Formats: sequence, structure tokens, C-alpha cells
Amino acid sequence: MDILERIDYAVVPRPSPDCTQIPVMLTDETMEERYHKVMDHMGQEGLDTLVVYADLEHGSNFEYLTGFLPRFEEALLVLHADGTHYMVMGNENLNKVSSARIQAAPIHAPYFSLPNQPMETAESFQSLLSHAGICAGTQVGIAGWKLFTSSLEDNSKLFDVPYYIVDAIQTLVGSTGSVKNAVSIFIGDQGARRTNNVNEIEHYEFGASLAGDCVLASMDLLEEGVKETDLGNALNALGQKNSVVTIAASGKRFIKANLYPTQRTVQLGDPISLTVGYKGGLSSRAGYAAWDSSQLPEGARDYIDVVVKPYFNAYVTWLEQIRCGMSGGDLYEQIEQVMPKSRYHWSLCPGHLTADEEWLASPVYEGSRELLVSGMLFQIDMLPSVEGYGGTNAESTVALADQTLRDQIQAQAPALWDRICARRSYLEHELGIQLSPDVLPLTSTVAYLRPLLLQKDKAMKVKAL
Repeated sequence: MDILERIDYAVVPRPSPDCTQIPVMLTDETMEERYHKVMDHMGQEGLDTLVVYADLEHGSNFEYLTGFLPRFEEALLVLHADGTHYMVMGNENLNKVSSARIQAAPIHAPYFSLPNQPMETAESFQSLLSHAGICAGTQVGIAGWKLFTSSLEDNSKLFDVPYYIVDAIQTLVGSTGSVKNAVSIFIGDQGARRTNNVNEIEHYEFGASLAGDCVLASMDLLEEGVKETDLGNALNALGQKNSVVTIAASGKRFIKANLYPTQRTVQLGDPISLTVGYKGGLSSRAGYAAWDSSQLPEGARDYIDVVVKPYFNAYVTWLEQIRCGMSGGDLYEQIEQVMPKSRYHWSLCPGHLTADEEWLASPVYEGSRELLVSGMLFQIDMLPSVEGYGGTNAESTVALADQTLRDQIQAQAPALWDRICARRSYLEHELGIQLSPDVLPLTSTVAYLRPLLLQKDKAMKVKAL
């Protein structure tokens, strides 16, 4: 069936907000499981020591084991294969070591502190790292946050960690040891953080569903004359930390390099972008402030046929085809067939993993043999760019779960299971999308796309056969 015949823009019931508004904490059992996953990967890599770097923007691998991000400062978690561990902390995070979710000895490193805070110490930074057990002749991995995948470089020798830290480690290890990038332990193919247990899915579903609810609230608030700041206020909730910059933009973006909501008001025919992210997932919507296509800019009045329907068709294809056991390359090719990159100019990848940070890594790329497996959390993220038209976007979050994990969720988290079932029912009966049993929507707004944002009772759907 032709895309224009398969996809419809029609009256569709609005999904119901369903975030519990109650954060789910990670259990001690989950933190213990995380620890053993990382230590097992260290053994497989033949490492004596793993140094995990963190700052507030790049600290999720550190947080995976410690339970927190370092405010203001840099920090190191130093793990040794013999079970001896250290946390190297600045002035304002040293007091967090005793509350961390991993047992580690504290080492005060004022070098990690803010400019002109007290930095008096009788020891050099290199000396402090030696107290953390980094020594000559050992095999050391450094985990920042970036998984380098260049075909031109030795990726094991590229480090996304401040030079003075890498230099001190290399000096201590000396010529008889080795230092390599080891972030793959966390986010590479088979990495510890790529899959989640029931408790982790509950933990992340809170943020994913909160993001979906907030985007829905902002969409409902959108009218002519509404300020970007009011839309942005609707996107943020419950004092939760954002995983990305909140976007509430009407009209031309990036004026004077600004990224944030302003006092600009929504005007008829404006392109609109709305995005918010929390731990566990991001939700985003893009369209026009219009009631019907006649109010779109001249030359873009066929926007729904030219941009939105092909995108939504690809989105539906993604949801209907993804399942446990397929390769990332197969999913990539499915999207390339229905929304060719050469025509629609999407430039990243059709879907990526998410967790504490919005973009963890992605097994979905051209030629990928990485398998999509149970416990993965995915962002449906593939943005067409067609010259002369505004964007369209319905980015949301789903989990993959095989029968074993589904049974575990149903038994251990029945309220979560009920929400997932209600979301699947909405997708099937209201939007016409048929999912594999493996696909678990983590927000009620998955696939809910209103391209003309003033017309609030119509959305994209699949026509009934």
C-alpha cells in the first residue's frame, strides 16, 4: 500500500497522562548486580584497574556504581580487580563517599575543586593517584563517557578525560604497563549498562513517562500568543534533573545563539519544537502552530504529505519490526527502505539506547551486527530534514523484553505491567500499530503525533485495513 494511503491524519483520542509521579529507587540488589557486571567485564578485558571519570555532564558511568553525580567537580572511582576500591573527590563531594552505593576508601583531591577554592595539599596529583593503587606494570582502563568508533584511529588510545588525569595515570603505570580507553565495559557491545532488570526499568520508566506527560501538557497549552517560557515551564516537573536542554521554541531558532525559551509568543504558522528529557527517556514533538494546512507557510502547505506521512510510516515500521534477537543493521535497513536517507536527510541513526543520560550508545547503524536484546531501552529518534519544510518529531521511549523479562515485570511490578498493557492497547486500537510482544512502551505518548499543533483532536495513525 502506498504511504499516502496507509497513513492517515484524523481525529484520534488523546492518550492519558500516566506517570505515577513517584520516583522508584534502585535497590541494593540492583546496585550489587551492576557492580558484579562491571567487575566481570574488567576480568574479561584483563584489567588490573578501572578508573571511572565523572563530572556533572559526563558522570553516568560513575553514577551507575556510586548512585550519584558529582556536583560542580570532577571525580574518579578507582576499581581494582582484587576488590579494593577508592573514590578520589574534590572539596564539595568528599562527604558523599560515605553515602555512596559502593564501598570505597575516600581520597581528598583538592585539584578537582572549583577555581580558587582551597587547594592546599602536601602531595602532587600523581602522588594522590598512587594512594589509589595505580602503580607501575599494571593494566589500566580509563572510562570517561565516549565510545570512540573511528575507522581511522586506534580507539583504545583516544581519551575523553582531562589531560592531567590521563598523564598522571600513564606516568604511574610506566612503560611496563598499559593504559587504554575502557568505556566499552559500560556501553560497548555487550556493555554492562546496555540492559536493565525489572527494578531498573521501573526506575527509568518514571522519567520516561514524566517526559511524555510533560510534552503532552505543553502541547495542550500551545495556543497563539503563548510565551515560549510558559511552554517551557510546562515541560519541567517535580524538580527532576533534565538529561538535555529543555526546548520550547516557536519560529526561527538559535537567534543570537540562544538555546533556551524566551518571551517570544507563538504566532500562527510558526514551526514549533518541544523537548524535555529525564533519567530514562526523552520526549520531543515538532510541527507547526496551525489549525489546517492552509495556514502553513507558502510552499510548505503539503507538509503532511511530503514530510509527516513518510516520517510516521517509518516510525510505525520501526515499532512494528523491532524485536529481541534482530541485528541493529537489519533495523537500520528497514528504515532506509521506507525513509531513504538520500531523500529525507536523517543524519544520526534510527534509534539509540537511553538510560541516565539521553544518549547512551546505539547498536543501530549501517552494517551493524550487534543484536537487539531483552532489557534494552530505546529512543525512537530519526529526524527527517526536507528543505523548505519545518521538522516533524515524535521521539519517545520503549523497552525490549523477552518472555522471561515480561513475566518478571508482571510478577514483580504489576502496576508497571498494567501501564504497559494500556499503552500497547492504545497503540493498537487507536493508532493502528501492531507491536511485537517484545516492545514495551514506557510512556503513554509513544507514536502520538499532532503535526498541526493548534488542531488538538487530530493526530497521525495507520488506516484500518
